[in-house]
Amino acid sequence: MFAIPGKQAVTITPAAVRQIVKLMDRDGHEGLRIGLKKGGCAGMEYTMDYVDTVDAHDEVVEQDGARVMIAPMAQMFLFGTEIDYETSLLESGFRFRNPNVVDACGCGESIKFKDVEELSAERQA
Repeated sequence: MFAIPGKQAVTITPAAVRQIVKLMDRDGHEGLRIGLKKGGCAGMEYTMDYVDTVDAHDEVVEQDGARVMIAPMAQMFLFGTEIDYETSLLESGFRFRNPNVVDACGCGESIKFKDVEELSAERQA
């Protein structure tokens, strides 16, 4: 939908690839769908859900056996994002390094994006 020919919408680190493949294989899912929803202190939150069927409007990114689908309404906001998986002593989880984020809450769970006009202008440049 907002794709640039020859460039994937998101990139996936090797650690995230391993975790996504593990999640896909565990229950036989087709992949993970990434989206956005309103919420949190900064206004928006990432969502991740198991996918058993690919929606025709999803942007599909496949890398080394990992499959990520980007929900249509999230595509513009996630373009250029790196998806990583980090493990520490206290927690483990997916991390999004998103160049379109202009602000985030202190806990890092919610984000604020550049406005739609600015994102559209950047994609067309």
